[in-house]
Amino acid sequence: MHCDRGSGGYSMAAAMAPRPPPPTLESILLVHNVAKRHNVGTMVRSATAFGVSEMILVGRRDFNAFGSHGSTAHLLFRHFHSLSEARSYLKEQRNCDICGVEIADGALSVTQHPFKKSTAFLLGNEGTGLSPKECEICDFFVYIPQYGSGTASLNVTVAASIVLHHFGAWAGFAETRREGNKFSVARRPVKQVRRNFCNESVESVIEERKNRRDVALQDMFHEDRSDISPGSGLLGVLFDD
Repeated sequence: MHCDRGSGGYSMAAAMAPRPPPPTLESILLVHNVAKRHNVGTMVRSATAFGVSEMILVGRRDFNAFGSHGSTAHLLFRHFHSLSEARSYLKEQRNCDICGVEIADGALSVTQHPFKKSTAFLLGNEGTGLSPKECEICDFFVYIPQYGSGTASLNVTVAASIVLHHFGAWAGFAETRREGNKFSVARRPVKQVRRNFCNESVESVIEERKNRRDVALQDMFHEDRSDISPGSGLLGVLFDD
């Protein structure tokens, strides 16, 4: 029990009063630009094992579920067309930090558990790591320390598993009940989406249509109209004598 001794003591009633429950901590997996698409299926399996609340796919909506062992039915999926859309959702609706998993300057060891609240984890491409655009949306970075010198980095699915396990341990996720030599599996939920395909959210559809409309308008009406004469392009069609 922590007491504020500078206030001249504390009330026993206040000390015995029930504390409000701590805010729920969640982990989210953010997938973008993974080169080997079958890796997504394996990451889904790890995500369900380590209590991930949601997997966000950026870019393509389809994925290879090989390696998931049916765990896709136990995980929520959400799709966004761009990293900026995904970031807005995570910040404004989920109040999450975004953690890039990368061996980079300033990155902290994941063993230090440098987490503060619910966190979305973004892992880099298997060959090139996180791109500059991906790094821009991250609040901080963690790396996984290695103790051998036989490889330069880990497979992206292995890295995801290690990081998600560390977050779950830090957040105090409850351990799943064991049955024999395995963990119990929840009843398969009602199927909500087509297999290996992430449905669009309503917000994402609206945003994408808006973006397409804006691009079309920009194509028709150039920002610099000094080069547009009454007889050229769309204006020429509208005002042709």
